[in-house]
Order: sequence, then structure tokens, then C-alpha cells
Amino acid sequence: MRHRKSGRRLGRTWEHRKAMYRNMVRSLLTYGRIRTTVAKAKELRKVADNLITLALRNDLHARRQAYKVLGNHALVKKLFDEYGPCFNGVKGGFTRVVKLGLPRPGDCAPLAIIELTEGKDAVKEEKAPAKKKAAAKPAAKPE
Repeated sequence: MRHRKSGRRLGRTWEHRKAMYRNMVRSLLTYGRIRTTVAKAKELRKVADNLITLALRNDLHARRQAYKVLGNHALVKKLFDEYGPCFNGVKGGFTRVVKLGLPRPGDCAPLAIIELTEGKDAVKEEKAPAKKKAAAKPAAKPE
């Protein structure tokens, strides 16, 4: 019986699932969106939302917990310095799962895209240069 056991097993051992989630969340934080199956995306959402919640705390213990999952100092820095401030004041819903509707050609598995919601858009807006207003031409003096 599987009473009170949450999460999908995805046909893998728990070690394999743990490694797969770690690899997928690294890719998600690096690229902002990834394409995978619907079941994997829904499970990855839990891991990614937990990491962004740690980034909102922004203390040393949270950084160490994030490093325990990510295993990369550069990614931890990106998570806390870029994504954390973007989601400041947001209560939840840091990721979005969009079903593609097209099955995978090999095994007909339903595909989805998982992406970061506000964080990805806010980071792009910060990097884009601000538009400068054109200076008004001085009026010609009548002679």
C-alpha cells in the first residue's frame, strides 16, 4: 500500500530521481525554460519553487541549502542575486508548466515546457537598455 506517499516515481529509483531533479533544476535556472514530459515538469516545479523560496530568504543557511541541491557556486549566486530580487514580494507560482500538445515521436509521451514566470521577464527587462527621450530642439529666435 502507498498510503500518504506523495510524488511520482517515474519508473526510477529514488537516487536516480534525485539526480534527475538536480540536473533539471540546474538547466531550468541556467536557461530559464526547458522542454520535458508533463509528469517530470510537474514534479520539477516542486524542487524549483523550493529553491526560489530559499532565494527569497537570502541568508547564509539558505545559500548552503541551495548549494546542497545545485552543487554549483555560480548558479547559487545567480539564484540569489538575479532571481531572488525578481520574485521579491511574490507569494508563490514561480514556475509555469505549459503543455505543448505534441507527443514525443519515440514513445508518444506528452511534452511540456516549464519556465520561470516573473523572474525570467524581469531579468530580461533589467538587461535591456533604457530608451532615452529625444531632446527637444530649441526654438529658433526671431530676428
